[in-house]
Amino acid sequence: MIKMTWISRVDDGIILASGGDETKIDAQLQEATSRAKLIQRRMNRNSEPQASVETGAYTYHYIVKDGLCYLTLCERSYPRKLAFAYLADLANEFNVSHQPSDYLAPGVKSFAYVGFERTIHKTMKTYQDSRMPANLDRLNDELKDVTKVMTKNIEDLLYRGDSLERMGDISSRLREDSRKYRKAAVRINWELLLKQYGPVGALVFIIIVFIWWRFF
Repeated sequence: MIKMTWISRVDDGIILASGGDETKIDAQLQEATSRAKLIQRRMNRNSEPQASVETGAYTYHYIVKDGLCYLTLCERSYPRKLAFAYLADLANEFNVSHQPSDYLAPGVKSFAYVGFERTIHKTMKTYQDSRMPANLDRLNDELKDVTKVMTKNIEDLLYRGDSLERMGDISSRLREDSRKYRKAAVRINWELLLKQYGPVGALVFIIIVFIWWRFF
């Protein structure tokens, strides 16, 4: 289930709008909510464009689009694919009604777009139940594959001082290493084939050359 959602500017962390069910906040959820500010402070334009950050029974999911960070706090069991689909829909809704020249302008105050809270609640309600037919369709949409989305633990950000930019660097290195391993695997397969069938192939080639020389 989706618990809370924040929309903030990437450059300075100013929260433009937020929404969630604040009537059922326990101590653990309240602590997780306060830690959302940490993630927003660690955000910059070099951060990973989308990632998940785990904290106890909850997981933060975020996407960065057009200078804004769309961050949501969900129960850990809530499907990641559905969480990112929710954030993408929310970002599209915000961009339809607001211009970057307005919300990225200097002097914009916190919660300047508090009126967007209605849209957050409306969209959140649509995605709350992962068993709804429409949400099952979204989960089955192979285009929204999030298995390779970077995942980080909140303790790493708190105690090791890792930044979300470093998460992006790690993710980029992992992708680069993956490409190297694939190339190495192909090369090794070719070497194995040559070792296994090379002598036989060479013998067949010699026989063909001998026959051609002998009879032609």
